[in-house]
Amino acid sequence: MATETKSATNSQATALRAKSATELNDELIALRKEEFNLRMQRGTGQLSNTSRFKKIRREVARIKTILKENTKTA
Repeated sequence: MATETKSATNSQATALRAKSATELNDELIALRKEEFNLRMQRGTGQLSNTSRFKKIRREVARIKTILKENTKTA
């Protein structure tokens, strides 16, 4: 199962690396907004899918890493 997860992560990272910096920044902003909305839902007791927090955090970290890699190579 670990290899399935790793290959899925690699494909996500590959798809993100194909995007431009502005597209990555737009996606980062959208993820941050979604994270904020989830926090508000959790605060009011309306949140049903708590696992989405972890997925968003990892996606944000993945995007930030790719942005940092792009700035180092440029």
